[in-house]
Amino acid sequence: MSRAGGLVGLTGICATLVACGGAPPPAAPPKPVAAAAPAPTPAAGGPAAPLVTPPAVPRSGGPEYESKDRRDPFLPLDIVGGGPKGLEVATTKLTGIVRSARTTLALVEAQDGIGYILKPGDTLGDGRLVEIGADTVVFAVSARPGTQSNRVVLRLAAN
Repeated sequence: MSRAGGLVGLTGICATLVACGGAPPPAAPPKPVAAAAPAPTPAAGGPAAPLVTPPAVPRSGGPEYESKDRRDPFLPLDIVGGGPKGLEVATTKLTGIVRSARTTLALVEAQDGIGYILKPGDTLGDGRLVEIGADTVVFAVSARPGTQSNRVVLRLAAN
């Protein structure tokens, strides 16, 4: 095949692709972006109009909450409880056990009268609920993180 014959064949293939829609259409030039309108100027000899800015809005890390001797609901329970000054499992009492087909829950009341609904794995103060029995719950309590944990068993009071 001669060199001229090869160019004619290549040109024919390109023409076929364009006719069949195989080649992309040429890109359209980008549309010019409209320039921003210039700011109005004061009338000749008149004072300049003052710029009006919106008042500054104070930004805070979260919603404001007045505790009034109540627990802040926006803080996790682990921050509220735990530690030597926090809630201790040994000072709580088991008030009920709720069983359903899907889960079992323990109802625990602190000395201050606040009730907690817990499932196995939940933490309460210085302990983690390990097991819910027929009339008992078992907590794993450690004095400090990383130390050996003790078992604290709470039993339902007989009515």
